[in-house]
Amino acid sequence: MKFGASMFFTDYSMGPAEFAVACEERGFDIVWAPEHSHIPLTRKTPFIMGGDLPKRYYDVMDPFVTLTAAAMATKTIKVGTGVCLIAQRDPIQTAKLVASIDQISGGRFVFGIGNGWNQDEMENHGTDYASRHKRARENIEAMKAIWTETKAEYHGEFVNFDPMMTWPKPIQKPYPPILIGGAFPYSARRAIRYGDGWMPQVTEYAKTPLLDLIPRFRQMVAEAGRDPAAMDISIGGQGPDQKLIEQYQAVGVNRVSCSLMSEKADVILPILDTWAEIIRKVNG
Repeated sequence: MKFGASMFFTDYSMGPAEFAVACEERGFDIVWAPEHSHIPLTRKTPFIMGGDLPKRYYDVMDPFVTLTAAAMATKTIKVGTGVCLIAQRDPIQTAKLVASIDQISGGRFVFGIGNGWNQDEMENHGTDYASRHKRARENIEAMKAIWTETKAEYHGEFVNFDPMMTWPKPIQKPYPPILIGGAFPYSARRAIRYGDGWMPQVTEYAKTPLLDLIPRFRQMVAEAGRDPAAMDISIGGQGPDQKLIEQYQAVGVNRVSCSLMSEKADVILPILDTWAEIIRKVNG
């Protein structure tokens, strides 16, 4: 079982370099950084976790900047967006960001993506909320062309460009793993269609246990003609519950990740120590 740790990096949190080193020393596999470009004061859609939006959502730094700092301070741990809001990003510029950080990190980048819940935020970027899922798919398809072709072109409803050239290309071939976050069954279907893995959040499954959904997802993968064993399942928002983690391991989950508050080292390191003990017990 692999383990990850996620943090909204802010100007008052533990720094990404310090955090990544601490995670690497304790046996974590990956450091995740989420994304919000900004938070409008209006709220057309409610916060997906319920209640008021936490302050860290307003304050979070750009994930490509923080993850670059994390990669430069470490040697083996992966760095990943968890998640990048791909529907409100320019695909050409984001393709260059992904390829650049994959180069800088020595092939350690994981591209976790999501289509977003904040209607006001994405509309500020010119993204229509109702069609965001199709736009996200076109963005990814266009980025795959940019990463893999010398003279890439793409022609869709939302993304359209004639043959062009851009470098660098990613170190990982054909491109870094694309993990798609969100709820079952819709994000699971998107993961099967154009991703390399699925990133469900534990908090989304209060009524339907995630343990029951994993076999259903694997079945969906097989029915789509893809190899279930090759599809990565990375669960986020997990608490330090060793028994539950071992149950996830038994049904074929590849990774569980904890989500930590935007705090300094005196608060975060003891939590990471608790997780390090779980990592040792689960993996022997």
